[in-house]
Amino acid sequence: MKGILAFALLGAALASLSGLRREPGADDLAAVAALDTEYQAAVKANDAATMGKILAPGFVLVTGQGAMYTKDDLLQQAREKASTYEHQESTDQIVRVYGNTAVVTAKLWIKGTSGADAFDFHVWYSDTYVKTPAGWRYAFGQAGCHLP
Repeated sequence: MKGILAFALLGAALASLSGLRREPGADDLAAVAALDTEYQAAVKANDAATMGKILAPGFVLVTGQGAMYTKDDLLQQAREKASTYEHQESTDQIVRVYGNTAVVTAKLWIKGTSGADAFDFHVWYSDTYVKTPAGWRYAFGQAGCHLP
């Protein structure tokens, strides 16, 4: 009888501990959300070193205006400080993880100057991250048209 009681208590303890487990992929969701936020902060600061660590080889960004930028393009612009940012913040961030791929959807407020030209607009974007042996890397970005 003591054996059955001990087994039942062990089963109850394990069942209660299993309720403490996080949902599958919760660590990946948090890691990708933080990485996307870190990337936006690096862009705002023209921090090419951090951007370079986050961007995957072969990275491409396609904008709502039809422009396409590679990893090298973005890093060069950051090194040259081609734009100065007052705002480069995202809101309404949602992260979805599908195995070794994650998609971040968020609204981005971009405000600053590029040369003598000022800019101030909002866009929705989708950033695609891939899980590599070195961790999550930002592989593809798609920005929508400027919001009214």
